[in-house]
Amino acid sequence: MIAIFDYGAGNLRSVENTLDAIGASYQIVRDAESLEQAEKIILPGVGHFGQLLRSLDRLGVRETLKERMAAGVPFLGICLGLQALFEGSDEAPELAGLGVFPGRVRRFPAELRAPQMGWNSLQPQGASKLMAGVGEAPYVYFANSYYVPAETGGGRSAALCDYGGVSFTAALEASNVFGVQFHPEKSSAVGQQIVRNFLAC
Repeated sequence: MIAIFDYGAGNLRSVENTLDAIGASYQIVRDAESLEQAEKIILPGVGHFGQLLRSLDRLGVRETLKERMAAGVPFLGICLGLQALFEGSDEAPELAGLGVFPGRVRRFPAELRAPQMGWNSLQPQGASKLMAGVGEAPYVYFANSYYVPAETGGGRSAALCDYGGVSFTAALEASNVFGVQFHPEKSSAVGQQIVRNFLAC
């Protein structure tokens, strides 16, 4: 079962539309028990880092998500879902992230327009299951004021992106754990290919 986790503010309809378009079966889930049955997990995220983490705690799924990832279940975090994988964020410094990976999420410098809103190109970083078949510099859709610095993503970065001279992790891949800062569900054929690649893992 492919589980799309609904924490109350994710962009579920667009994600559902993408899965429908590629012929994938899925369920919307809202509790730990359902996550424990999932064969793959998608965590869409829009809005505020603090809202997302507080919602995961309120629903009692923080540890379940971490346990499922540790058990090898393929996980895809979208936008905030990627940022939540790290230890914390400048957006809500008082809250701990899931801490799957070390490092913090940063805000774009004040001189850059935030959010970055619209299409930008990816810089794939070597062989990647997630980025297979998307070309050398595919364009995808972003809507983010915060980012994972390229050095924080480190060897886990499957693709980088540059916004105003700031290089950041646009796609992350570490064994069964994947994340994208952009919105594949709003990125046309390239986004659909990336979702297909995740589902094939």
